[in-house]
Amino acid sequence: MKMKTTMVGLLAGLAVIGALPGQGHTAAKYKGGAVKDGGKIAGKVSFTGALPADAVEKILITKDPKGCGTGEREVVWVDVKDGALRGAFVFIHKIKKGKKWGKPKGGKYLINQEKCRFHPWAQVVKPGQVTIRNSDKGVLHNINTREMIGVEKGRVVKRTMFNFGQPDPGDIQQKLKPRRSAYISINCEAHNFMFGFIMAPVHPYAAVVGADGSYSLDNVPAGKYTVKAWHPRFGVKKSKITVPAKGSAKANFSFSAK
Repeated sequence: MKMKTTMVGLLAGLAVIGALPGQGHTAAKYKGGAVKDGGKIAGKVSFTGALPADAVEKILITKDPKGCGTGEREVVWVDVKDGALRGAFVFIHKIKKGKKWGKPKGGKYLINQEKCRFHPWAQVVKPGQVTIRNSDKGVLHNINTREMIGVEKGRVVKRTMFNFGQPDPGDIQQKLKPRRSAYISINCEAHNFMFGFIMAPVHPYAAVVGADGSYSLDNVPAGKYTVKAWHPRFGVKKSKITVPAKGSAKANFSFSAK
């Protein structure tokens, strides 16, 4: 696949893993329990200015037309609608205690490969067991899941977490264990147009923004926090806020191609 220079800086850096410090998302300990008089953090992630020329990449489909389709596949690296930057994550940085993780939708954390796409494109999962599903009959998928170390410094090193072929429809259970970073990329080694992103922090205060760019983190203990927004193309922005007991705080983020 032809990768753009700006994408390479975030998604395909190569270096010695030990040369970069950990980012604190996975090394920190977190204690989950009851939250008294919790508050809320809400806001929106937006995009301003002109879209980059390579916001959408068209890649020719050269195999598995019955499952993947024909012609060109559009890979939307920068998804903007009415000013909302979709496909972005928002999370609290280094929170030490708060609410417990809730149960995932459908009872499991699921990475679904369907019609030669990862569903969803972006999701938050709890470190631990995930289900990798091949929903495409007669199509071999090969998921490559990599921990992205150095995202906030702009020098990304990728550590392979697991990489295996899945020739038949069905589910495979796999452990997702980040060591130093909660930022994770996924791609299919069999199809060069299949991509996705995951955040796997130690705590549950993380979310993918909605279709309108909005997000909400609830049941947050009162206190001062640093809230961060991550877009796989544009990196990380941060905001310092104070959450009052039983109250709310706002943290908005704006990205641009500049």
